[in-house]
Amino acid sequence: MLNTLLADFRIIFERDPAARNWLEVLLCYPGFQALLLHRFAHWLHVLGLPLIPRLLSHIARFLTGVEIHPGAVIGKCVFIDHGMGVVIGETAIVGDYALIYQGVTLGGTGKETGKRHPTLGENVVVGAGAKVLGNIQIGSNVRIGAGSVVLRDVPSDCTVVGVPGRIVFRSGERVEPLEHGRLPDSEAQVIRALVDRIEALEQQLQAGQWESRQTPPSIPDFVPHHLTVRVSGGEHALVPQTAAPCCDLRDKVIEEFLNGTGI
Repeated sequence: MLNTLLADFRIIFERDPAARNWLEVLLCYPGFQALLLHRFAHWLHVLGLPLIPRLLSHIARFLTGVEIHPGAVIGKCVFIDHGMGVVIGETAIVGDYALIYQGVTLGGTGKETGKRHPTLGENVVVGAGAKVLGNIQIGSNVRIGAGSVVLRDVPSDCTVVGVPGRIVFRSGERVEPLEHGRLPDSEAQVIRALVDRIEALEQQLQAGQWESRQTPPSIPDFVPHHLTVRVSGGEHALVPQTAAPCCDLRDKVIEEFLNGTGI
């Protein structure tokens, strides 16, 4: 246990540029204090001691704002930054080198018995306010964006953003765990695609209204599906039909967003 606590202490200086000296970390970092109390409470919980482990957990919650059930399994070199509002459930498992920010919940989704909380792999980053709920598996090297709600399994080496959480792969690119500004914004991409589609439809509508002012003398009753009628100078002609300009890669982005990409 002592070696694990020392590892938890050292990782703070690697992950937090505001950490200046050992005394400040020891006295002013609630995440580290909560982990210290939790590891002692978890040891008592494993021994089967009643009440006292939960009481220690309650005291830690009062002092630090971090609530960790004594039954939760926390790996080494875990850093809970700021900590306020963090909740980690009884059957949750957090892998080594995890980075958890304030307001994170590793919780359940109902009154299930047995394993009902998430399992996080190694080197997982969970952004501020994110909720990871249910007995799901979060792979190693996963980043969960701030405010995301994750309800399904996530494979390793992925980034999850949005509500509900959607996977965005970052293959072939190394991303540092503290670079939260580089998280992709799938909602913004979809909104941009929808705006582009609306603009294209408006242009088509305006063009159609302009052409309809000049009434053609006659239009064939039957037009093959691969042809369309084009009006020019009061005359009509059958020309090959072209694909709508909005039917491009943006449609795929919208479809993936609505279906929940990768999840």
